Amino acid sequence: MKKTQTAALGKIKNTPSLQKSTLRRVVATAIISLGLGLSLCANAYHEGNSTQQAGNDMQMETTPTLATLINFQENGPFMYSSGLPNAAHFSLLKEKGVTHVIDLIPGDRSSEILTTSELGLDYFNVPVDWEGPTLANFLNYAAFMQSVEVNEDKVLTHCKLNWRGAAFTYLYRINVLGENEQNAKKDLMAIWHPNPTWYAFMNDVITHYNALNNRQVAMSFDAALPESD
Repeated sequence: MKKTQTAALGKIKNTPSLQKSTLRRVVATAIISLGLGLSLCANAYHEGNSTQQAGNDMQMETTPTLATLINFQENGPFMYSSGLPNAAHFSLLKEKGVTHVIDLIPGDRSSEILTTSELGLDYFNVPVDWEGPTLANFLNYAAFMQSVEVNEDKVLTHCKLNWRGAAFTYLYRINVLGENEQNAKKDLMAIWHPNPTWYAFMNDVITHYNALNNRQVAMSFDAALPESD
């Protein structure tokens, strides 16, 4: 009896209809697998391109320009001022013709010294205490400025936010270059309005140069009122 059943099953398995059914299942399985594979590849390609595009967009958005340099100003044909530049900004400034950098920030400036040295920029540090700027600070600054060949070189004066820088360039323009105070004032006020400490310092500098040059230069504004709590 068992032999008869086994023989019957063998005949059924070898029937054309069963072979066709099995073949259809194999083909369908292969098609589904192929479709899934193509779908996964397509998704992987899309994600890779999306990531690359996002990276490209981010790079475009973060590409440094002088417009991203804090409080950047062109104060004259050879004078620029700004807040603290990064290495990319220094490269752009060099392309713009800057040859000299005056840094008014006190403390360890080794990183900036290295960056400017690698770019071939002439670096000079005048460490100005924010709470106590001095006439000596400005005279040191002015001495370096007067060593710059104004017809060939360009100099950047910078600090952290260009508050020190704006004050120093204003003072240099009216006391050394003899520019109109009102014109220099526009650039200064576009950055900040000096507080009483800095106003007193600036007045000391002006008094010194007035005595030296027998002139009567004066600031056309008062100190900013101290902020109240």
